[in-house]
Amino acid sequence: MTTPSLLLLIPPLTQLNTPYPSTAYLTGFLRSQGYAVAQADIGLDMVLSLFSRAGLEQVFDRIRTQRANLPGEAKQMLALEQAYLDSIDPIVSFLQGHDPSLAPRICQGRFLPQGPRFSSGLGQIASLRTVPTSDQARRLASLYLEDLADLVRATVAPQFALSRYAEQVGASASSFDSVLRALAAPPSLTDDFMLTALWRHIEEKNPTVVGITVPFPGNLYGAFRIAEALKQRWPSITVVLGGGYANTELRRLRDPRVFDYLDYVTLDDGERPLLCLLEHLAGKRGDADLCRTFLRANGRVVFRNGNRDPDFGMTETGTPTYDGLPLSRYLSILDTLNPMHRLWSDGHWNKLTVAHGCYWKQCTFCDVGLDYIGRYEAAPSEILADQIEALVAETGRRGFHFVDEAAPPAGLKALALTLLERGVTISWWGNIRFEEAFTPDLCRLLAASGCVAVSAGLEAASDRLLEAMKKGITVAQAARVAAAFRQAGILVHAYLMYGYPGETVAETIESLERIRQLFAAGLLQSAFWHKFTATAHSPIGLAPETHGVRITGPVFGGFAENNLTHEDHAGRAPAWLGEGLYRALFNYMEGRGLSTDVRRWFDRPVARPKVPPNWVELALAEGSQEEDDPSAERRFVWIGGDPVIERHTRGRRRLILPNRVEDAEVSLPAVNAEWLLTLIRTATPMRTKCGEGYPLLRDVRARFPFGGPSAFDAMLQSAAWRKARAIGLLLV
Repeated sequence: MTTPSLLLLIPPLTQLNTPYPSTAYLTGFLRSQGYAVAQADIGLDMVLSLFSRAGLEQVFDRIRTQRANLPGEAKQMLALEQAYLDSIDPIVSFLQGHDPSLAPRICQGRFLPQGPRFSSGLGQIASLRTVPTSDQARRLASLYLEDLADLVRATVAPQFALSRYAEQVGASASSFDSVLRALAAPPSLTDDFMLTALWRHIEEKNPTVVGITVPFPGNLYGAFRIAEALKQRWPSITVVLGGGYANTELRRLRDPRVFDYLDYVTLDDGERPLLCLLEHLAGKRGDADLCRTFLRANGRVVFRNGNRDPDFGMTETGTPTYDGLPLSRYLSILDTLNPMHRLWSDGHWNKLTVAHGCYWKQCTFCDVGLDYIGRYEAAPSEILADQIEALVAETGRRGFHFVDEAAPPAGLKALALTLLERGVTISWWGNIRFEEAFTPDLCRLLAASGCVAVSAGLEAASDRLLEAMKKGITVAQAARVAAAFRQAGILVHAYLMYGYPGETVAETIESLERIRQLFAAGLLQSAFWHKFTATAHSPIGLAPETHGVRITGPVFGGFAENNLTHEDHAGRAPAWLGEGLYRALFNYMEGRGLSTDVRRWFDRPVARPKVPPNWVELALAEGSQEEDDPSAERRFVWIGGDPVIERHTRGRRRLILPNRVEDAEVSLPAVNAEWLLTLIRTATPMRTKCGEGYPLLRDVRARFPFGGPSAFDAMLQSAAWRKARAIGLLLV
């Protein structure tokens, strides 16, 4: 039997600015195993077909047949059809970064047809005058595209949105009936664009196996529409489905009708299951020896997991590749001017992970038992740095997003040192926990290595709730960690939830007051507040009575199982509460309402929060730590420039300590100046160090040549030492 060839597909719809990374990881790995693998982003293809002159002509042609039933906004946009047709191709090219010269014309205000999004965002549009022309233009172009997306959804393709596709199908699919009902409807115009792109890739690549990744509910419908079309037109092609949605929601898959569309469904990390499946298709392995794979046998769904080979570690999976994914065709949608929040939709980010899984894995609301969280393994910093350099060479892009559940402080420290030692210049951001291990000096080191932002799950700004969640942090600790990042110039985003079991409205309002103070103090730049949902694989979902809730549904119907409904007799989370939290955060992220009473954001009366007005100041003072503490297990690292030593006066030397923005000058006795210069040079990252050889604080103190440890402790209070520390002598 011939060796299978693969085409890995990203179905509609994830992000428009950068590819979802699952196919890039699997393509890199499977190619390293000798397989012919191609990849394609069908969602991007669909969107670019839609947002083109030819695509919009079809949209307007179909809308015209519905003229009698059109909403007023659609009639207004239909009247401007020619303006949309003339502008769509230039705007898409502009958002792809190909034609920046269009920005001034967009900002003039008479080029783009202005639909409902412009009217509803007048206040925000007025504030654009204070930002650079390029950002003004991209925000206006994004509003224009959002108007068109709204028009398409309201008229010819109700399942379409800019970052998801028929999400409701995947979000409520305990039974496969919901998917079948969606597939029974005639294909929409956007479905047609999707399938046209599919056939183009099939004909170009001629694969024997098609793998479809479904990371989110908003990819499920597109995946099954693609699978249906393949089975009808190319039944000889083997169709495999995997990804985050399958890993989380399809773990009890029982409905054999699923396999009218698919041949296999794999769970968890895809490398070993796909490799076993390819060996099986090549006749080298029986189906009993597959790895974490569902299939249909004798009319029933069976789960095969007889493989005895271990999963591949992070040192074995190879480097992801974006080969086949047209990075220059992705769109940077600027849906906000907030400098932190825009990172999710603005520009291409190469995606990597510092560690597999979560090193904490105790949070009661999280699916801590599933493989993607429960199996923790950190990647060696040298391997990560090799991958970074390879991706920079392949893509020409130096932006990296580390998509960890929570990147470990020790792993980030090692990576930062490796990047500095190699002289690799990148910009990066990633997800962390609000750990006090992120000291001010560690944050400065991360910034020196290219860190521009972090996101972290605070969840609730309430110590009682954090303890109930087993988060392992306090709100004051989170404030101090956020302050350390901000002092280093790093942006901070917080994930928040409300409606946790037992949470009262008063507690939610007090959480909002603490969040307001964090924004007002500049410690948060962005946040997102979502409503708590019990999930089937979390500690709460597995033992709801322990957490004071009763699960009320849905009844498992043989397909998906994740989000659960519940009753909570001790807590309250009415809809108006979420609406007020959303309004508050939206304004805080735009820099508005930061000194306003938090009660103003709600449509119902709420109690005044019992939070001190200077809570942030108290929190920052509460746990201030001495980073020069000689008992701490820390090493010196120098992130400044090359010091210069000059003769000052007889017996004294002037030491000039530079960094990229300023110089400091200290005058010391000659022997002290030479000692400090030696310490700095020993602490300077260079390729030969490979993470080793940085002076340990306790050793430096014990061997201090000018009076021993007590004299060293006194020296820590000197002006010269404080200047050296401020310029770039870190303890990490």
